[in-house]
Amino acid sequence: MYNSNPKKIALNNAVFIALFFLLMYALITILLGQFHLLSLLLLTAGIFVFSFIIINYSVEKFIYQKIRIIYKNIHNIKVSKKTFLEQMKETPDLLENVNQDVLDWVVNKSKEVEDLKKLEIYRKEYIGNVSHELKTPVFNIQGYISTLLEGGMEDAAINKEYLERSEKNVNRMISILHDLEEISRLETGELKLHYTHFDIIALVKEVFEHLHIKAEQKNIILKIAPTDEKQKIVEADRERIRQVLINLIENSLKYSKDENASTKVSFYDMDKLMLIEVADNGIGVSEADIPRLFERFYRTDKGRARTEGGTGLGLSIVKHIIEAHQQTINVRSTLGVGTTFGFTLQKGG
Repeated sequence: MYNSNPKKIALNNAVFIALFFLLMYALITILLGQFHLLSLLLLTAGIFVFSFIIINYSVEKFIYQKIRIIYKNIHNIKVSKKTFLEQMKETPDLLENVNQDVLDWVVNKSKEVEDLKKLEIYRKEYIGNVSHELKTPVFNIQGYISTLLEGGMEDAAINKEYLERSEKNVNRMISILHDLEEISRLETGELKLHYTHFDIIALVKEVFEHLHIKAEQKNIILKIAPTDEKQKIVEADRERIRQVLINLIENSLKYSKDENASTKVSFYDMDKLMLIEVADNGIGVSEADIPRLFERFYRTDKGRARTEGGTGLGLSIVKHIIEAHQQTINVRSTLGVGTTFGFTLQKGG
């Protein structure tokens, strides 16, 4: 009964009513001695048909009206009564289907609520991080200007030093705003990629040359893993991939060890893709921090990272650039052993 559709319910009830009438009528006519089989059968058939029509109509009207309200609420759809009834009548197991739809709706809504909660937490953290990152240089500038206005302008050594410090903090704010704008443009698709074919090995060498002074200051060795090929051609936006490599290698320099530190870039052929890995033997990242490495402003060691400079947006920009190429980036790390970032690019012809 519970797994039946409205027509089966109406049919079962009509049969029951007709049989009940048949038995009662037969019993009465036998007792009165006026039993007529044909009239009994015709009357029973009429009762059956009438009962089926009335019950079927009533059940369908009641059930479909209730179900229509459920569907309007869970699917947020507007359909005509006629169309809805036609759709429902085509469903072999109506109530089971409705039950499953409601369960699916509950699961989806629960997931939406969880996602909204996560987004709310992320929003609060993001606003707090932006405020914190901008507050420091703003307060510094305010302090320098106040000192100059209170008499520091008269001292040539002080006014020049404080103006230089103010300029440094202004540049830091500009850098933060520029990186935020770039991430926003990447997310919205406003920043268009310019695909070309280029040698990724040559690009890595250019980046090494760009960063060699920083590496030498920290006694870090920059090296490329041995390869049989002189060139490895990929198809991507060269300037954006250059930005990716600079951010990843600079990140490895920031979190290097004090002795025997090195950063190595390796290449792996993967059919139609090229895997590029930037690996260091630095301090590493804890397992708890790894899922959040690509978040904006997230730092595993806030104190140390701030002294090393940077906006805290580098890895987030890296992730957005790689995803804009329709490729993937991943990270693996062990505390005290080092960190490896790997990203894929389309191989060129």
